[in-house]
Amino acid sequence: MVPSETSLKNLDLTLLAQRMGRLCKQLNVEVTAAESCTGGGIASAITEVAGSSAYFTTGYVTYANAAKTRLLGVPETTLAEHGAVSKEVVKAMVLGACNESGAGLAVAVSGVAGPEGGSAEKPVGTVWLAWGDAAAQEAECFHFPGDRQSVREQAVRQALVGLVARLNEREKASKTNQP
Repeated sequence: MVPSETSLKNLDLTLLAQRMGRLCKQLNVEVTAAESCTGGGIASAITEVAGSSAYFTTGYVTYANAAKTRLLGVPETTLAEHGAVSKEVVKAMVLGACNESGAGLAVAVSGVAGPEGGSAEKPVGTVWLAWGDAAAQEAECFHFPGDRQSVREQAVRQALVGLVARLNEREKASKTNQP
């Protein structure tokens, strides 16, 4: 259910954040964000919506590895073995953000926004996103085209798209479980 790159660029952040907010209120779910390469962009998009404090009370900008460890409990060994831009780290960021904030759903992001810092293994535009809660996390790697600003914007959009998708799944499950 991931939109194509073309349609992703056209998704309005405010509309995505509003949809996410409606679902959070309906399902009584608090959301948190643990961000690295987006530098608070996800939290900013969510809090553009009036009343978002009802479902978004805490966000983490953990740009440095030491902050990921100190604030989110990401093990230093995980960072050393896999690097900050990895499935293992973003999943650990989701877990830490949920544990620290008490939120029922989190998104985490770490990537190489550029223009420098890329490698053959992780070129500029490589972004790992994870979604989940304290019980389970899932991660996905994206390769966004464009300059630093474009990569960051696409990561924020994809983060919100993923949150909406997971909230939609929860909504469907709650309807299925009703008598």
